[in-house]
Amino acid sequence: MGQAEQQSFDIIIVGAGMVGATAALALAGSGVRLALLDARPLPTVNQLADNEFDARVSAITHGSQRLFEELQVWPQIQQQRACAYTHMHVREADGTGSIDFDASEVHSDSLGHIIENRVIAQALYAKIEACSNIEVLAPARVSALEKDAEGKYLLRTVEAGDLKAELIVAADGATSPLRALAGIKTREWDYAHQAIVTTVKTTLPHQHTARQIFMDTGVLAFLPLQGDEPDAQQFCSIVWSVQTERAGQLLAMDDEAFCRALTRASEQWLGKVEQSAGRYSFPLRQRHAADYHANNLVLIGDAAHSIHPLAGQGANLGLQDAQALSQELLRALRTGRKLSDPLVLARYQRRRQPHNLGMMAVMEGFKRLYAEQPLPVRWLRNTAMKAVNRLPLLKQQLVREALG
Repeated sequence: MGQAEQQSFDIIIVGAGMVGATAALALAGSGVRLALLDARPLPTVNQLADNEFDARVSAITHGSQRLFEELQVWPQIQQQRACAYTHMHVREADGTGSIDFDASEVHSDSLGHIIENRVIAQALYAKIEACSNIEVLAPARVSALEKDAEGKYLLRTVEAGDLKAELIVAADGATSPLRALAGIKTREWDYAHQAIVTTVKTTLPHQHTARQIFMDTGVLAFLPLQGDEPDAQQFCSIVWSVQTERAGQLLAMDDEAFCRALTRASEQWLGKVEQSAGRYSFPLRQRHAADYHANNLVLIGDAAHSIHPLAGQGANLGLQDAQALSQELLRALRTGRKLSDPLVLARYQRRRQPHNLGMMAVMEGFKRLYAEQPLPVRWLRNTAMKAVNRLPLLKQQLVREALG
């Protein structure tokens, strides 16, 4: 397509990850003409190979599960791989404090599901392929954000020419180019930590339990995965938050040395870590956009906020953004308002910004609390953990909040 050509849509969603694809699918039945852009080609929908896990996983809450059920993608997700976890164990390394949560405490069959991001994305893409009003443009890299004669943003792309729409949705990640091009400011800070993610095989079964340990140097989580018989419960996804220098050392190790280091750090929760897949890392940085919308551009997911992976809530917050925005846009269509009406976008921001800020504040408080190592602080943490563990009503409330 030549650069002079221009395509028009009602809505353009930039970023076809989990959050962007969910937003597109949530609007599929609205009758609007929608484009879903991504800088990379979308992966083909195929069956996952046995025990070839995606290193990136998400802890999907019951609330996010209900959204996927509404979008009719949950059955396909379950057919691929989704590991329900029924227990959660949180403890402090070399300390006496720990908390255990159990789904039975709130009369539920699970606390959530650990699901590979690729599994979720493939289920969404398969459904999107059948939607006649969604046009997928990938690869299509945004090169500029300009204003048309009406003062609304239009997209200039390398591969697809100029694109204009009544509303542009930025779901293009934590370093969102669209957010930067629109001049939306963020408040952000660096944790000077890296998160190492990989898939490991252990000698003991995970028993559908998510485990998290707080150490002097960071946080280590073992998230259960659904493998294939006969070793179905011996695979976990790990997220290991460590100082940047230590991350470099761990990434440079051969697999055997890394497995030994991980076995020591986990205090042999699941016996010996005997296998490790490829390791990946990303810097931990918390950021939040001052505004979620500008002109006819609106932010969702990591483009609006990125959070410490301490509680695994990043994906769920983004999915809640996609759901809230789609609900407000559908309401606008019913009432005859323009999709870019500032009142419509302000309602979305009012629904999501306080909740996202609240979750970020809680996670920041946890992070700061566990970064402090003086003995009085450690004693307070251990005492608080033990106290909460003995208060069933408080534990039940915490679990219900986490379930979404």
